[in-house]
Amino acid sequence: MKVGILISGRGSNMEALIRATALPDHPAKIVLVVANRADAGGLATAAAAGIATAVIDHRDHADRAAFEAAMDGALRAAGVELVCLAGFMRILGNDFVNSWRDRLVNIHPSLLPAFKGLHVHERALDAGVRISGCTVHYVRPEMDSGPIIAQAAVPVADNDTPDSLAARILAEEHRIYPAALRWIAEGRVSIYGERVRIRDSGCGDNRLLSPEP
Repeated sequence: MKVGILISGRGSNMEALIRATALPDHPAKIVLVVANRADAGGLATAAAAGIATAVIDHRDHADRAAFEAAMDGALRAAGVELVCLAGFMRILGNDFVNSWRDRLVNIHPSLLPAFKGLHVHERALDAGVRISGCTVHYVRPEMDSGPIIAQAAVPVADNDTPDSLAARILAEEHRIYPAALRWIAEGRVSIYGERVRIRDSGCGDNRLLSPEP
């Protein structure tokens, strides 16, 4: 499966996906990394891994539709079959999201549907939750919504700060995003309504799976 990744910054989740897909038995290949900023640190990381890169700056386009049309063209020209968002800090319009429906995935640093949007860790601590985490999901037009593919729970400590909580959750992001990509590329993921089922290739059934601890 040919994969394209959209980034805006250093792309640590992109790095996790690059490491995973470098394994000889991995069923996905990253063929393009697109950044909306020329100074995105992840561009150099992708280039060093031998992955094609492109800068499509939203500021160079008249409006969001033109910007997203340029991204769409680049992805399709590279033969991309699945798009992964990895710290892409632009809200995508309905046309782009719908044109890539069920082929566009994201990772969010909370246990969705809780704490959508920004400043997630600050809000989680302010709310006094005892468990936080991260979610890999298919993208829908509504922000931070869509069928959930994988989640990982992270306990919240009494002395946590937003930074300390973010660091532990990020480690889990780097674990479950590659796992979710593998499941998709292996053809094990199906969507029924707005729920995901993951087929266990070892058992041949449709049990709902979670990443192993």
